[in-house]
Amino acid sequence: MSRAARGPRIVFWRHGQTAWNLESRFQGSTDIPLTEQGVEQARRSARLLAGLQPDLLVSSDLQRARHTAAELGKVTGLGVDHHEGLRETYAGAWQGLTNTEIRARFPEQFDAWAQGEPVRRGGGELATEVADRAVPVVLAAVEKLPEDGTLVVVSHGGTIRTMLGRLLDLDPVHWERFGGLSNCCWSVLGQGARGWRLLEHNAGTLPQPVIGDET
Repeated sequence: MSRAARGPRIVFWRHGQTAWNLESRFQGSTDIPLTEQGVEQARRSARLLAGLQPDLLVSSDLQRARHTAAELGKVTGLGVDHHEGLRETYAGAWQGLTNTEIRARFPEQFDAWAQGEPVRRGGGELATEVADRAVPVVLAAVEKLPEDGTLVVVSHGGTIRTMLGRLLDLDPVHWERFGGLSNCCWSVLGQGARGWRLLEHNAGTLPQPVIGDET
């Protein structure tokens, strides 16, 4: 991706690895820290993203995102604005459970979600409600960018998917078509003639398994 691209760009950067990612536990809004490997992932990716000369940096206020964002702040000198609106999906009773436990305890709910139906997982938020709270944070930051500026948004796999879907004006039923983001990888939106368009997805690494996609 060239820094010479015209118009504003938004880089959606997923946080680094956590222990619950490795255990396939649904984190949701639970505030879980990075592992040592997660910190190293953040440092490596921060050096790559610094090459884009970002102008603004905003982040979820959960510590796994805060600590990831801080690494980019260190190498760019940018301050970080933290926002509750960029948190991962609240998933109620699902949070802290492994995929196996969720399947066993909530089989009908899990199957409906797996088929792309709108589901309040564990009694929590719908994907559209996540987009409702997250996208305004991003658009407000875009308004502060200089001409042809770059915004980096540090968030979570599920929340980033909802923001991509909403900003690309896709019907929510199609949001699941976006493959998951690996830890500390990113997706990029740029301005086209008809609005936002996807420039990159799951960039920043050779292909790796996506661990804890919605966490």
